Amino acid sequence: MKLHEYQSKRIFAQYGIPIPEGDVATTPSEARAIAERLGGPVVVKSQVLVGGRGKAGGIKLARTPDEAEQLAAQILSLQIKGLPVRKVLVDQAADIRQEIYLGVVVDRAAARPVMMASSEGGVEIEEVARVNPEAIKKVHIDPFIGLRSYQTRRLAKGIGLDPALHRPFDRIARGLYRAFVESDASLAEINPLVATGEGGAQGLAPLLAVDGKMILDDNGLSRHPDLAEMRDIDEETPTEREAREAGLSYVQLDGEIGCMVNGAGLAMATMDITKHFGGAPANFLDIGGGAKADRVAAALRLILADPNVRAVLFNIFGGITRCDEVAKGILTALEEVKPQVPMVARLVGTNEEEGRRLLEESGYAMITATTLAEAAQKAVAAARNP
Repeated sequence: MKLHEYQSKRIFAQYGIPIPEGDVATTPSEARAIAERLGGPVVVKSQVLVGGRGKAGGIKLARTPDEAEQLAAQILSLQIKGLPVRKVLVDQAADIRQEIYLGVVVDRAAARPVMMASSEGGVEIEEVARVNPEAIKKVHIDPFIGLRSYQTRRLAKGIGLDPALHRPFDRIARGLYRAFVESDASLAEINPLVATGEGGAQGLAPLLAVDGKMILDDNGLSRHPDLAEMRDIDEETPTEREAREAGLSYVQLDGEIGCMVNGAGLAMATMDITKHFGGAPANFLDIGGGAKADRVAAALRLILADPNVRAVLFNIFGGITRCDEVAKGILTALEEVKPQVPMVARLVGTNEEEGRRLLEESGYAMITATTLAEAAQKAVAAARNP
């Protein structure tokens, strides 16, 4: 689950990370009122769950409340990468002297979190990695020990940070790691973390998180009902929302072959082999282990609701999930939806004979296959000649 910038920064603040003073507005007049309250220049920032907001005109500097109102009206009328801007964050403008990237992700190969820092803040870290990978410094974190000060000092020195800023950098880095762990996040990043002109004078922060991003692990949301409430349902398609409510892992794509699979790894393999044989998957859909007929029916309804789908491929490996239950779910959905596209079924494993028998006796035209390669080839051919 992705969080908006303002949500991420509010979580960071709970862990002692300095953030600019600001608030969220949904109308131009609210933006004006916030700018008046803050005084001085403000930054008006669109709140949408995509990157490239600045390039799309979604981030503007306003020097007066009148200008903040005008810019907020412009930004709230935008669509950025297909997403309408429904709210803006109005933040006090910072005196930026240096921009730093700081982030934590899970390194699956190392089986532990890794903290990354770069002196090239304000740029997407993927672009830095592509153009200048030496600019990214990393430390792996033992989850049983946590992030240590010697590691944050190594990062600070590696990116050439002023020694006077090493201590506040340590506090921010350790706070970011705590936010990452305690929120069950898969990503927590500050980009940019800026060195300000105040240098800590008069209680002002020498380092300030002017942008923030968090992605939470959906599997951990049951432990965080307060974070689960932050989900922005406006950013989901109706299909993705229905899938989430049905307990399905679903991502809509732009292909023509709908895929229903049990298991994320098998779903990825199914998509890959479909692409290998010249097709394009219309979705990623994992019905999960032990799926019953009602969940299978919900999954098929989601697939068939996509007007781009020209064929459906079922690839079920029956372990915990029984093939006969999957077949019952398919038949239940077919009775409701009455599809007009060909369907290819590969059912292998627990109760596969019963599952195949149910499909064969149903009266629906179902193309069967015994191997994944065969199933993918048949689905590609069916999509081309429905």
